[in-house]
Amino acid sequence: MKKAMTISYEVGNNLYLNITNKCPCSCTFCIRNSADGAYGSDPLWLEHEPTFEEIMADINNRDLTKYKEIVFCGYGEPTCRLDTVIAVSEELKNRPSCPLFRINTNGLSDLINGKSTAESLCNVMDIISVSLNAGTKDEYMKVTRPKYPEAFEAMQKFTSDCVKTDSAEVIMSVVDVISPEQIEASRKIAENLGAKLRIRAYEN
Repeated sequence: MKKAMTISYEVGNNLYLNITNKCPCSCTFCIRNSADGAYGSDPLWLEHEPTFEEIMADINNRDLTKYKEIVFCGYGEPTCRLDTVIAVSEELKNRPSCPLFRINTNGLSDLINGKSTAESLCNVMDIISVSLNAGTKDEYMKVTRPKYPEAFEAMQKFTSDCVKTDSAEVIMSVVDVISPEQIEASRKIAENLGAKLRIRAYEN
């Protein structure tokens, strides 16, 4: 019997949603380079991008009152499906005892979607977590390897725009594989943009 795609998976007290495998970056430390899943999940490679109906059917098999957060984060950049992220969030926010909503993003949503997206995302998210990855443009481009030449600047503008909405907590993250100097430079960028910095442990 064919195994169903992994659309949702649990990590601790949170429910993660895996809705796309598309991503405009090819980060050197990305877990996709060395594993098929994350944090003990089933494989996160999708046979096709799940429809809104498929995502909701999967979520409806879960007891959402169990979770602290619903997190859009899988084997791809969730803002590649911006409209679906917003539609799912709006649908779930109408339910009683709904958890907090977080999106883990590379911050390139404006480039991906060809428009300003901070306000529409912050309207449905409680937490925006942006992958900063490095404290200088040269290192960011080496580590993140985005397809957009202007990615470093666009990621910072998106973060700043999210902070300005004043409707979601905004976090920037780096992975602890970078140097202490890069971590300190990253901290300064986050502070200048009005965001918090989170240092994540590398998972392999």
